[in-house]
Amino acid sequence: MSSPAGKVYLARAIRDFGDGFVAILLPVYLTSLGLSAFEVGLVATLALLGTAILTLAVGLLGGDRNHRLLLLAASALMAATGLAYAAASDYAILLVVAFVGTINPSGGSTSIFVPLEHTLLTGAVAAVERTRAFARYSLIGAFAGALGSLFAATPEWLALFGIGTLPAIKLMFLAYAALGVLGGLAYSRIPTAPRMPRSQSRPAPALGPSRRIVYRLAALFSIDAFAGGFVVQSMLALWLFERFDLSLTAASLFFFWTGILSAFSFPVAAWIGSRIGLVNTMVFTHIPSSLCLIAAAFAPSLEWALGLLLVRAALSQMDVPTRSSYVMAVVTEAERPAAASVTAVPRSLASAASPVLAGALFAAGYQIWPLLLCGSLKIFYDLLLLAAFRNIRPPEEKS
Repeated sequence: MSSPAGKVYLARAIRDFGDGFVAILLPVYLTSLGLSAFEVGLVATLALLGTAILTLAVGLLGGDRNHRLLLLAASALMAATGLAYAAASDYAILLVVAFVGTINPSGGSTSIFVPLEHTLLTGAVAAVERTRAFARYSLIGAFAGALGSLFAATPEWLALFGIGTLPAIKLMFLAYAALGVLGGLAYSRIPTAPRMPRSQSRPAPALGPSRRIVYRLAALFSIDAFAGGFVVQSMLALWLFERFDLSLTAASLFFFWTGILSAFSFPVAAWIGSRIGLVNTMVFTHIPSSLCLIAAAFAPSLEWALGLLLVRAALSQMDVPTRSSYVMAVVTEAERPAAASVTAVPRSLASAASPVLAGALFAAGYQIWPLLLCGSLKIFYDLLLLAAFRNIRPPEEKS
């Protein structure tokens, strides 16, 4: 992985490995401290809200800055977040660190790293290779996240040696901090891009001719993200723990397989996208996955619930590489950092509102409602996206 794209892939793998076990351990850690489902949801909400604000700042202010340096700073923040969670157990401190740090309750690609990595990756490959590059980027991240999910069972393994649950989880947060350092080392090997000469005239805005398209996409993506926030990985794990009394080891194995299925779906998404178009791929794979989620809410047994959720995992993430590729394709090169950020930030802001609502529904005894709301709103989003963008095609689909 000597190319800049290879370094991005490596850093993504390291980061998602940590996110894989943290997303599952977070609700276990917080409930072990005596916190309620609502309080767990509040931590997830603040984590996503803080990520949104940082992502917006990076995207709008980092367009003409050293992306490598910004990624190194983000890696340092990841390391500091792990250290803080390993050291603190006071709820107020955990809330603050969740807001300013990099804790990711979704186990996915919502982070301040994303707009910078998308920009670097788009600039490192040819246009015809862009969707495949994003599929590879998502594939590597999903595989790493799946492996990280397996390591969420580490506290139960350590219990065999007499180490309690809380100390074991704190060790896992230290491991998360170490992964932040390793990710920074990967970014440090990316060559520094030459700075473009500054014009003497007034600088161009971050978004120019593509502003209207970007804002429309951002509005639609926010609906999808608000829906997804009801079942971010931490909240879905909490649902399985409370609804079926699933063990931590079984949960880690389940999320490992969901990650594997999601990983295999990414190259399939790139293949489908090259044949029926990126927007069609996003919509026609997303709707069946939402129907599976709705059905899982009414599953009569753990086996049925896990089966439906596994089918959902095989379909629900196909829109990730296609969505990223589509955004990068329909804007100009100069607008890419801002476009990646402006479309990502509403997702983070919208998804930040729903975990606390899901926690409140769990606490009130309405355990199936987060799944129902998520699935229904996602179908609504898919239909709106198809209606608004089916005729706006990236350059490679116009020939």
